[in-house]
Amino acid sequence: INLAALGYYKYANFFVDNVNALFGLDLFLATIVLPIGISFFTFQKVAFLVDLYQHKITKFNLLDYALFVTFFPQLIAGPIVHHSEVIPQFARLGKVPISDIVLGITIFIIGLSKKVLLADNAALYVSPQIDAVFNGAHLDLLAAWSTMLAYTAQIYFDFSAYSDMAIGIGLLFGIRLPVNFDSPYKSLGIIEFWRRWHITLSRFLRDYLYIQLGGNRKGPSRRYLNLYMTMVIGGIWHGAGWTFLIWGALHGIYLIINHGWHAFLRIFSLETVAKTRLFISFSWLITFLAVVLAWVFFRAPNLDTALDILSSMSGNYGLGAIDEHLEWVVPFGILLLAFILPNTQQITCYVGPKGTYGTHLPQHTSELLRWKPSSSWALYVGVLLALCLMSLSQVSEFIYFQF
Repeated sequence: INLAALGYYKYANFFVDNVNALFGLDLFLATIVLPIGISFFTFQKVAFLVDLYQHKITKFNLLDYALFVTFFPQLIAGPIVHHSEVIPQFARLGKVPISDIVLGITIFIIGLSKKVLLADNAALYVSPQIDAVFNGAHLDLLAAWSTMLAYTAQIYFDFSAYSDMAIGIGLLFGIRLPVNFDSPYKSLGIIEFWRRWHITLSRFLRDYLYIQLGGNRKGPSRRYLNLYMTMVIGGIWHGAGWTFLIWGALHGIYLIINHGWHAFLRIFSLETVAKTRLFISFSWLITFLAVVLAWVFFRAPNLDTALDILSSMSGNYGLGAIDEHLEWVVPFGILLLAFILPNTQQITCYVGPKGTYGTHLPQHTSELLRWKPSSSWALYVGVLLALCLMSLSQVSEFIYFQF
């Protein structure tokens, strides 16, 4: 029933449009308004029901369940919270420690600054270019790559911002939500990327789809097929469109190649080669480029636009002059922050709920960038909040509204 509701609201029009295109029909379905966050809370409810069916839940009551599915901080854009992480916390709720309130406010403001100061400014360099391609224009090579690198920065700071703000608000109630991002663009492989990007979605897809399909228990061929199908379904979950399906399929292929490469290194005892500085640098570069190329399909409004952008990125419409693209220093600088700065967990030493990723203290950052309850940090965070408030008047894209 939950999946049927998700299918109607999210995919009904997509299905009708494709039936019309395939059979030359003129079926019409009234515009369906997508409930915000339906993909996130549907997955949470599915996980609860599956665990109940498999007798992993021994005791629950309606009040705890209702609070679990309506706990608003993470309702719109995640993290995808598992019932085992928060329902026990609800039972232990008491007076919220002042330390949780101070940490929650800090993490919330860090998340807000990611959104309005970084992601929204990167968006200024993305949407006009994508819209131009959609309307028939062609980008030169520098413009195409600059656009997609700007989007690479935008989507990371946009989505990780929502997760940070949810975690911060949760702490104001004394509830610890799971970590959802861990500097994914520093990954040395696609396997590692999905352990760092949207961690709670990866966990859901692993536990409730990949493992249920057989996981790696039925031989290598079946394992790779399960990986591929899991990522294709994960792509469709993100949106009703062929571009999302292709994005998921690409990541499925990436994962198969990555697992195959690890197997190759083990078979021929080449693990030591993989630890050299040159190989590590190459692994990071090829992983990052693969992610950027897949983002083309994720961002493009349709398949034709995506293919045209890829054609531009290959230089089919000219190289472009550097002096014509000097304004792209801004999005490049924003993207650079994802590589050189510690993430929110490293700055604040935030840990997730017991028994989940992020339970252990993250690797410490330098003393200069490590947050602590002090007057100096109160000033820094206050200035950050003031900058955010002054920027709230600008247009803000809510990327994950469609999910």
